[in-house]
Amino acid sequence: MANSIYWISTLLISGFLLLSSYTYFFSEDTINGLKELGFPDFFRIQLGVLKAIAVVVLLVPKMPMYAKEWAYAGAGLFLITALVAHIAHKDSLAITFLLFVLFAILITSRYTINS
Repeated sequence: MANSIYWISTLLISGFLLLSSYTYFFSEDTINGLKELGFPDFFRIQLGVLKAIAVVVLLVPKMPMYAKEWAYAGAGLFLITALVAHIAHKDSLAITFLLFVLFAILITSRYTINS
């Protein structure tokens, strides 16, 4: 059961990271939204690349645990940064709620990894 929870939560967070990474490069709305939040363009590119790398690290079963820890830490830092940026920008509560849900999924994935 715990193994199923691990894979479901890992697939969900990886899917979000991959979709987010894709939009950072190919969605005009996302690119403009990040500019509105005050982030420089190089930061958008860095995040897009790092999110894609995190997806690979999280989904490859034989990846060393230290690499997975860095991927979880990076994803967590991204979610916290996004939360602060959206709150400062006075965006909708739905975005804030979504970020908390994603953080909970990330934590679930991390703490069921060895199950």
